[in-house]
Amino acid sequence: MGFFSRKRSATSAKERLQLVLVHDRTDLTPGQLDELKDDLLKAISKYIEIDPEAVRIELEKDGREQRLVADIPLKHMPRHRAG
Repeated sequence: MGFFSRKRSATSAKERLQLVLVHDRTDLTPGQLDELKDDLLKAISKYIEIDPEAVRIELEKDGREQRLVADIPLKHMPRHRAG
């Protein structure tokens, strides 16, 4: 059980570090970044079942441009057939 606990702690620490880095690159506070993540997940969850524990949201820099990149794993959904 200790292994899984350490893995969750490491994942949580990584997410916190990513939020700090995003904050350093933008003028958003960590609280605003949390709200942004929550709002994105809430909006997407209306239409698609997602795995909120596995979501990664990062800010990437490419030259002078910055991108907000979201990796949002989808849960398996049965296909609906038209007709």
